Amino acid sequence: MPCFYYMRWVGLLIVFGLLWSCSTTSDSKKRVLPIIGNSDVVYKTVDGKTVTDTVYPRIPEFSMLNQDSVKVSSTTLKGNIWIADFFFTSCSTICPGMTAKMKSIQEKLKDLSKDIQFISFSIDPEKDQPSVMRKYIKTYGINDENWVFLTGNEEETHELGVDHFFIHAASDPEAVDGYAHAEAFSLVDKEGYVRGVYNVQNPDELKRLEKEVRLLLKEEYGIVGSK
Repeated sequence: MPCFYYMRWVGLLIVFGLLWSCSTTSDSKKRVLPIIGNSDVVYKTVDGKTVTDTVYPRIPEFSMLNQDSVKVSSTTLKGNIWIADFFFTSCSTICPGMTAKMKSIQEKLKDLSKDIQFISFSIDPEKDQPSVMRKYIKTYGINDENWVFLTGNEEETHELGVDHFFIHAASDPEAVDGYAHAEAFSLVDKEGYVRGVYNVQNPDELKRLEKEVRLLLKEEYGIVGSK
C-alpha cells in the first residue's frame, strides 16, 4: 500500500473509531470534552462499603532532548494544555503539511499562547538530533516560543504515540522514507488526559480543534482569550 494512502487510512481509522472509548469522569469537575481512552473500574472500601471509581489513562512521564539540546520532561511542560503531533524532519510526504497546519493553529490561538504548549515528537530520533530540528524550525519559519520539538528513544516514542496520544507512529520499510504515522493532532489537558484526536487532513477538524481548545480553557480552567 503506498505510504500516502496508508497514512490516510491509519489517520481516519484512529480518529473516527478505533480508539474512541470515552465517557465522563466520576469526579465533580465539570467536563466539557470527553476523556479519550479505555477506562478501568476500581473497587475500594469506604466507610465499610464497597464503592467503584473510574480511572482514566493519563500521558505517562517522559523525558527527551529539545531542539536546544536541553532535557525536557512531561513535568517540565506541566501547567499548560498540549497540542501534540508525531513527525520526522526528513519526511517528504505529510509532515511539511502537518507543520504548516500546526503553525496555522498556533497563529489562530496566539491570544492564548501562555496557556498552550505545542509539542512535536520525532519518530526518527537517530536522524533528528537537536541541531537537525533547529534547522527544521528555521526552514519552516516556526515560532518556538511555545512550541517544542523533542527527540528521544525511538521505541519509547512510537509507544508513546500509539498507546497514549492515540496517534499511529511506527517504522515501516514499505513506507516512503521508512516511517508511517497518522496525520493527526492530540489535545491533552493540564491533568494529562487526552481530550481529543483530530484528523488534520480535514479542514473542519482543524476548526473543531480550535473551538475545543477555547472551550476547554474557558469552561474547565476559567481562561478566556481575546476572541
